[in-house]
Amino acid sequence: MKRYFPVVLVALALAGCEVVPPAPTERIEVIERGETQRDDPQETRETGRDATPSRATREVAFPEDEYARLEKHGSAAVSGRLTLSGRAVPNAGVSVAPVTRYSAEAAEKALAGVAVEPADPRAREYTHTTRTDGSGYFRVTGLPAGEFYVSGAGPDPITGEPRVVIRQVSLGNGQQREVDLSR
Repeated sequence: MKRYFPVVLVALALAGCEVVPPAPTERIEVIERGETQRDDPQETRETGRDATPSRATREVAFPEDEYARLEKHGSAAVSGRLTLSGRAVPNAGVSVAPVTRYSAEAAEKALAGVAVEPADPRAREYTHTTRTDGSGYFRVTGLPAGEFYVSGAGPDPITGEPRVVIRQVSLGNGQQREVDLSR
């Protein structure tokens, strides 16, 4: 179960993430999260159970008006490869979520290693997900035009630590983008 926690955390946090407001020109920005929060070993020794960090409450309400202007599906596609420490990450989760103001706080907290409560189900309706193949390759189709975060998460093949890589991309109608998710 712990193995899929980073994937679920990223998918939920990115169900409408915005860390940097979208620019009028096309850009790709890499946002990385390194170490995740660790359980408190002192609490584990004292109580005999693992410490589970509580989820941070969202302070920003779901912006219905902003999402109402977004399309859920389209003719664009994103494909690429997820690599960590120079090695492919097989069977890892990849999410493509629209850039919105709703998850600015969630993205900041997630990238800082703080788990946030799940995104509003209405935001998750706009997030497209897939898994990498045995060689770390992925493809997501049916995307509308707009600004998106493409996020991959999985264990680092060398350290075993959970890692997240996020790239921000712009997509036009029918555009096919190649995205390198590497760290």
